[in-house]
Amino acid sequence: MILRSRATGRAVAYKVFYRLPAGMRRRLVRLAVRKYIVGAVTLVRDSEATGTGRILLLRQPPGYSWTLPAGLLERGETPVVGAARELYEESGIRLSPDRLRPAVPNALVHAKGWVDMVFETEVPASGTALKVDGAEVFEAAWYPLDELPRLSRATANLLGHYGIGPQAGQPPA
Repeated sequence: MILRSRATGRAVAYKVFYRLPAGMRRRLVRLAVRKYIVGAVTLVRDSEATGTGRILLLRQPPGYSWTLPAGLLERGETPVVGAARELYEESGIRLSPDRLRPAVPNALVHAKGWVDMVFETEVPASGTALKVDGAEVFEAAWYPLDELPRLSRATANLLGHYGIGPQAGQPPA
């Protein structure tokens, strides 16, 4: 009996919901559904590197560890455009969004309520000038994959998804 009344209650709720104007339905869904913060991350490899390869890392405030170029998307911005924008803002590397390709997996959903859209690209380190602002980013440098500096926990976990760094080969945190 309880299952039948629960099903009837849901049916009535849906009928009422779908009679509401579209804008009101959208607002109700936004109130009820979990919100995620979406960011874009770029994994930049040195196209000239030999051996295991090198990646671009940034040292940002508070300056204790290194991260990848990344940031939050602006309202209405596509992830690939956001990744290209953040890469330029944080490292001085200006690339067209079509030079960035989705990493596999492209979207990493974190338990704390954010999603990272990850993109990859290659540039020649010797011909690429790195420019940092000294406020948002203290330093940018190329590091061999087998000699990575101290990484932030989030960066180590993210790189682990791609078989790089101290978390490579371990189950996701």
